[in-house]
Amino acid sequence: MAATQVLRSEWTKIRSVASTLWTLSLAAVVTVALGVLISLLSKNEFDKMDAKDRLSFDPTYTSFAGMSLGQLAMIVFGVLVVSNEYSTGMIRTSLAAVPRRGTFLFGKIAVATGLAFLVGLVTSFVAFFLGQAMLGPHKASIGDPGVLRAVIGGGLYMTLIAVFSMAVATMLRSPMLSLGILMPFFFLISAVLGNVSATKKIGRFLPDQAGSKIMQVVTPLDDDVPYGPWGGLGIMVLWVVAALVGGYVLLKRRDA
Repeated sequence: MAATQVLRSEWTKIRSVASTLWTLSLAAVVTVALGVLISLLSKNEFDKMDAKDRLSFDPTYTSFAGMSLGQLAMIVFGVLVVSNEYSTGMIRTSLAAVPRRGTFLFGKIAVATGLAFLVGLVTSFVAFFLGQAMLGPHKASIGDPGVLRAVIGGGLYMTLIAVFSMAVATMLRSPMLSLGILMPFFFLISAVLGNVSATKKIGRFLPDQAGSKIMQVVTPLDDDVPYGPWGGLGIMVLWVVAALVGGYVLLKRRDA
């Protein structure tokens, strides 16, 4: 198959699977809904904050509070895009039709990445505007310095989470094993390493903690992270590239 045919084939596969719609819809709804709720609560609590907390208050980042749960659905989306073919046995047919495994893998990832970016970007803008509406007088404007970068960065962050999950699923092949590793990694190990003083300097270089820096506009007063928003996104990209390389090498060397 030519590359364009592979892309068409992968688009047909991804849109015909029911999990695509519900995982991406869930990612959008959870991110927006939780962001609106946290923004409303923050508005009500703003007057009770001390001076330090007010100086560190980031209205843009507050509207992205739901991203931590929204990425859960993006992880499931990324895993299922790849592992569904293994669990159903369709991977043999796919590789017979596209013997060049690199073309097959990156065609699949390219289609899923484009879809994830579209959903992530729309979700990020909706979460921002609705969140700022809830914040009232404490809101930020899309034209403020760093805000547009943070909003677009929210879409990039969700996309990279999905791509990283696809790469891990390519290496592990099993949906349960992939989810069993990714969920604790992002929601337990990363959180613990990032909040314990002894391991905080290690945790800040994990993909989710580094990548989320792109969504920050106001730097906390006690922040000693040695990189900025784009540096953090760059670290996340390096994680994703490393995972993709690992997935490609294993796919090329193993039998289907």
